[in-house]
Amino acid sequence: HCDLTGLWKNELGSKMRVYKVDSQGNFSGEYITAKSIATKPIEPSPLIGTQHLDEDGQCTFGFIVNWKFSDSTAVFTGQCFVGDDGKDVLESIWLLREKVDSMPDNWKATR
Repeated sequence: HCDLTGLWKNELGSKMRVYKVDSQGNFSGEYITAKSIATKPIEPSPLIGTQHLDEDGQCTFGFIVNWKFSDSTAVFTGQCFVGDDGKDVLESIWLLREKVDSMPDNWKATR
């Protein structure tokens, strides 16, 4: 269980596609966010990450998304769980760093 390979969707409509998890737990893919405050149209954006390969299948993972349509980068970290229905569920949290014009604006750059 909890092989991240494949298509994942969240409750807001964002989609993540993981192409393949290698034997070391490394993976790449793309993320299509459903929500953005960027002024440019949303585009699929590349992601790269790693998955801890636990024997119980409820692994931790992390990945970085380099947004193609904005000057920002997001990092996600989470864990995969096997739900009561036997389906894999990802629980995660993210940080997003936006580009700012000066160091005094640094305080507002991370959400």
